[in-house]
Amino acid sequence: MLAEFDLIRRYFMSSQEAATASNGVTLGCGDDATLLLPPAGQQLAVSVDTSVVNVHFPHDAPAFAVGHRALAVALSDLAAMGATSRWCWMALTLDQREFADDEATHAWLTDYARGFHALNQQHATGLVGGDVTSGALSIGVTVMGEVPVGEALTRSGAQAGDVIAVTGALGGGAGGLALWQRGERDLSHPLLSRYLLPQPRLAAGVALRGLATAALDISDGLLADLGHLREASQVGAVLDLDALPLADGLEDALGRNAALQAALCGGDDYELLVTLSADNVSEAQQRLAALGLSLTVIGRCRRTLGVSATDKTDISGYVGWQHFSGEAP
Repeated sequence: MLAEFDLIRRYFMSSQEAATASNGVTLGCGDDATLLLPPAGQQLAVSVDTSVVNVHFPHDAPAFAVGHRALAVALSDLAAMGATSRWCWMALTLDQREFADDEATHAWLTDYARGFHALNQQHATGLVGGDVTSGALSIGVTVMGEVPVGEALTRSGAQAGDVIAVTGALGGGAGGLALWQRGERDLSHPLLSRYLLPQPRLAAGVALRGLATAALDISDGLLADLGHLREASQVGAVLDLDALPLADGLEDALGRNAALQAALCGGDDYELLVTLSADNVSEAQQRLAALGLSLTVIGRCRRTLGVSATDKTDISGYVGWQHFSGEAP
């Protein structure tokens, strides 16, 4: 295997050099830290995500998908804040026991870097630093974006009477994982694509500035993440389960009951969960339609804390993903 700095230069430096030439980077790769020059009138939005083999992605997932996914889940946090992505840092830990053969190492790193760089380019994000070390395969990605002062979306602005809505469709991440565990390997399958190649809704987050009263991304499951929003805003919620937009092919793959469970608590969807005044729903839907994305109303906020379903279905037993819960991923 290449030495640390040779590996960085070979697979990741080209993106860093391009970022240094523009995009507010005054000093990029090669020093102890990156120097950035944010534009006036902008707040910085910063988030970090860690992806660990066999926790967040399967050990035999395609390297391209591993690179794409590690960045996508971090960018999704910027989307939830209504921020535009600018820069990222990546800490890559490689297991030398898995990459003892130079040819296999080169093939994996080439595809991994291709997936990571392609998504960076799609969202005009510069890779401006990071680290490479030895250990169990994991990727830590820090992302930084910008949002006009006072316009960031947060979890704490929902009010009783606001409607609850989601972008796109739900359950695809959990459905894709179920198919992978059954042996499906065709990434053109819409559910597998939703799981291994999620798309961060950055443009949607920007479009919802000034309309959404609260927002976050759905990573741990609709109910779990709605719980975070409810706690931050001190509101309750009523959901219309029949209104949930299910991912294409989800019911065919899992059946109705399992599909509903995947949508409610499966996680890994990386859609945006938002609240907004009913008066602003039409405008929000029009803005997202221009991006080729749907916005579906699935419930409303109320003063009484807790969450329930309009049809009285007991949803108290549905629980989203939690690390350290003792349950297997």
